[in-house]
Amino acid sequence: MPSYRAPGMDHDLYRFSALPARPPLRWPGGAHVAFAVVLHLEHWELDPPAAAVRDPRFKDPFGDFRPDYRAYTIREYGNRVGIFRVFDALDRHGIRPTVAVNAAACGRYPYLVDECRRRGWEFAAHATHATRMVTAKLDEARERELIARSIDTVAAATGARPRGWVAQDFGETVRTPYLLAEAGLDYVADWPNDDQPYPLNTEPSLISIPCQAEWDDVQLLWHRRVFSHRYPDLVGEALSVLHREGAGSGRYFGLGLHPWLIGMPHRIRYLNEALERIAGFDRLWQATLGEIAGHMKTQAADGA
Repeated sequence: MPSYRAPGMDHDLYRFSALPARPPLRWPGGAHVAFAVVLHLEHWELDPPAAAVRDPRFKDPFGDFRPDYRAYTIREYGNRVGIFRVFDALDRHGIRPTVAVNAAACGRYPYLVDECRRRGWEFAAHATHATRMVTAKLDEARERELIARSIDTVAAATGARPRGWVAQDFGETVRTPYLLAEAGLDYVADWPNDDQPYPLNTEPSLISIPCQAEWDDVQLLWHRRVFSHRYPDLVGEALSVLHREGAGSGRYFGLGLHPWLIGMPHRIRYLNEALERIAGFDRLWQATLGEIAGHMKTQAADGA
């Protein structure tokens, strides 16, 4: 495993690359933008272990309540009710998402896993629980075991080994990409620092697919408290800019969805409106994260 720091940069995980100086990126069919939806299928624990690290953005400023029935039942609503509204919206628009599923969700919600399998959707490993982020508190052995358990559980539940990793709440250690490559994955979707996928300096090479937190539904509507009715406009504006720029060199647009939030009855309308806006763009390649990573690897092999 290489060192984690190099002169002139914080790390040696990837090289600096100014987008205008790169060779043009070409998507299948001459598409300007590769578009993917990441649907999160997660289990949020009622009373996680004391050592578990949750996303600090969700912590209650008045204390750490255990068991946290309020937070648990809000998330559980997504898997009991909201996800079926999201299923309907994606089906209506013919969208094949990548389902980021954690290991605990595979065991707890086999019906939902089967619904996604029946539709032919792709699955990505998503750690073990929504309440257990990967952080620097994990030593290397425990992190390697967590990654292996996540991958193996998804493979057993879905019948296919996942090709990629979508971290819980973007949580990683300095080792994570190297351990994911060591585990044989093709892509990671945790580094929102670009508008194009790019290779990481791992062995073998891992493709970083930059799923932007900026228009992730939880980041936008929950944490930043943007009014729900603005969601279609913000999604449409982001895609409009990327589509225009993608005429010269392809861009990537990823949309992260959490059923406990976007599947609420007062919000599902705005997901449908956003998907209708997206459907109005031509030269759009709707793909799974695995298909996008595969295309990037093929281009690299061809010397593009």
